[in-house]
Amino acid sequence: MTTRELVLARIRAALADVPEQELPERVAVPRDYRRSHADGDVLELFAERVADYRARVRRVGPERVRELLAELLAERGVRTLVVPPGFPEQLLPPGPWQLLSDTPPLGVAELDAADAVLTTAALGIAVTGTLVLDAGPGQGRRALTLLPDYHLCVVRAEQVLGDVPAAIAELDPARPLTFVSGPSATSDIELQRVEGVHGPRTLDVVIIDSGEA
Repeated sequence: MTTRELVLARIRAALADVPEQELPERVAVPRDYRRSHADGDVLELFAERVADYRARVRRVGPERVRELLAELLAERGVRTLVVPPGFPEQLLPPGPWQLLSDTPPLGVAELDAADAVLTTAALGIAVTGTLVLDAGPGQGRRALTLLPDYHLCVVRAEQVLGDVPAAIAELDPARPLTFVSGPSATSDIELQRVEGVHGPRTLDVVIIDSGEA
């Protein structure tokens, strides 16, 4: 008996006493497990975990967002900036950079040559220090956040949730979800860390928080 046959045989044995007309949605599944491991200040935890991934995090009040974004882009020497459709116009930072729209869609060469991309996010997960993008307004298609070397992401304080179960409950599984935990990084067989292989080498996260810390 092959491993596959063994697994299928065990599944059939486990389902032997289940009536044929019974559907999965008719059986209540207990969900009494712990929903979150986030304790204390969720925003503080989120900032700490994002920083653990070698990304930079800044919390700023709504009135200073544009100014801070401009400072971060200037610090990186950005000349060409990709801005996805639907990014809030009131948050667009003033500066000498050329704004590139993805309408019509930019080509691979154009995205690869761009210095940075500026996006919003669907939500953030505090415990894992993860940003989730779902291709919604201000986020754009997945390629926009994979090809430019620098990703600057804006997330509102109320979008940061404690743990993965809470985030999954808010997300639409039919949308193209991208989970971003720090800049792109990998290690070779000798454990030499290499950044920027599968995505942006640098990630900055700006949290818009009226009660900034």
